[in-house]
Amino acid sequence: MKNLPQIPDIPEEEQTPLVNVLVGLLEQYSTRIVLLEETVAGLKDEINILKGEKKRPKFKPSGMDESSDDKSGGTAKPGKRAGSKKESKNAKLDIHEDVIVSPSSPIPPGSRFKGYRDFVVQDLIISTHNTRYRLQRWITPEGETLNGELPMVLDGRHFGPELVRFILYQYHHCQTTQPLLLEQLREYGIDISSGQIDWILSKGHEQLHAEKDALLEAGLASSSYVTVDDSGARHKGKNGYVTHIGNDLFAWFKSTASKSRLNFLDILRAGHKDYWLSPDAIQYMEHNKLPLVQVNKLRAHLGKGFENETQWLECLHSVNIRGERHVRIATEGALFGSVLKHGFCNDLVIVSDDAGQFNILEHALCWIHAERLVHKMLPLNESHRQEIAHVRDQIWLLYTDLKSFKDNPDAWDKDTLSQRFDQIFKQKTKFATLNQLLKRIHKNKAELLKVLQCPDIPLHTNGSETDIRDYVKKRKVSGGTRSDDGQRSRDTFISIKKTCRKLDISFWDFLHDRICTAESTIPQLSDLVRARACAPGY
Repeated sequence: MKNLPQIPDIPEEEQTPLVNVLVGLLEQYSTRIVLLEETVAGLKDEINILKGEKKRPKFKPSGMDESSDDKSGGTAKPGKRAGSKKESKNAKLDIHEDVIVSPSSPIPPGSRFKGYRDFVVQDLIISTHNTRYRLQRWITPEGETLNGELPMVLDGRHFGPELVRFILYQYHHCQTTQPLLLEQLREYGIDISSGQIDWILSKGHEQLHAEKDALLEAGLASSSYVTVDDSGARHKGKNGYVTHIGNDLFAWFKSTASKSRLNFLDILRAGHKDYWLSPDAIQYMEHNKLPLVQVNKLRAHLGKGFENETQWLECLHSVNIRGERHVRIATEGALFGSVLKHGFCNDLVIVSDDAGQFNILEHALCWIHAERLVHKMLPLNESHRQEIAHVRDQIWLLYTDLKSFKDNPDAWDKDTLSQRFDQIFKQKTKFATLNQLLKRIHKNKAELLKVLQCPDIPLHTNGSETDIRDYVKKRKVSGGTRSDDGQRSRDTFISIKKTCRKLDISFWDFLHDRICTAESTIPQLSDLVRARACAPGY
């Protein structure tokens, strides 16, 4: 970038069509050169790493100066230090033991007792507790054998429910790897193997799997919107993906080998396996350019449902639809019909980062991702920098007003906000590449301004970005999954953990309720999601 010549500002009287074309070409090739330089620098870093050397360090600016100033540029008002509000810190603590402490020196005769000065000490007891169940065996006069039975909460395992709870919490909540967990338990005095830990983590969770599956159906049926995102997730040594669906009420994860629209539509069926040729399904096929001849063949089966994938593929084969693209579009349409048939998503708004697989039903786009395209542009001279900064200021000002609109829609004129959108993304700057980007963003006007019709939806996908971050951390710490049971358990526990946090439920208490007690006191998460959605003020 330092060696590139700066493109000078050209006076308006000299901006002939030929000059504009040449300037545009210079901008494009200059941008490509900068990107190539960055790629070469990255490859040099990788070569240095392979040689055992270190890559170039990146020094980020310090944020210490920002901490003393507020966003408006002024000095923040001095306030009380954190934690200075005096409250009883021990009022909510359970006292398990009282110890009376007398003065060390003798008490003189005639002294008066003035009560106690309480000094509360919090501690943690970590110790093994091994129980030997001696199951009685009796033989009746008739020769029948009667045996004592283990408590149901043990589920036939040699490891108690509190130990199982601890292992699940450490692995799924504290991001502890299995080798470290094994070392930790053995240091505590637990005689356990790595295979037994793996069994506890991945087996015997059918009830929790069912609770997680019911969570998606409840979330889709009770919500007006969901935010979605996906990320990488290795499984059995191969690259795969995890899809997140959620909002303020729930978070739900599903790991698959693909992130296609077929996969997303399959997920939205919330466990249902049928295919449905409804009018909406036929309309979807027509919109996605399925040949009219094949659409008419499928129209003959209008209103018909297929119980599973095998029956659906037999139908496609019977009407001679065999091309890969045609089968895909027809299958997407049938899945789309199934999604709407079950009533989960009739009015649901899907907020995404503009990934193509999520562009179905009522679709809205994330403003943060849209603005990021402008922010990442590479200016080639000072004029370009000023143009980009000016456009970004306009975008953030409109974004701030849209946030205010969400809080009080009646106080704003929708047409005015829509016109301001046009003014921003239809303007012509001196940066040709920026003009092309603004034109491309303007094509998404309906999805970026979906909030004008649905004020309750968010303007971004920060919720999904935050939720999926835990999954990414687990992937970095523990790598991928090796078995289907392990993959399913990881999806289940991270879905339950994040949903508990949204519903203000302790994940530690939830595990105790589901694993350590015979009767649950915490309702099913799906029921809590429905109740929270119907609560006043939500």
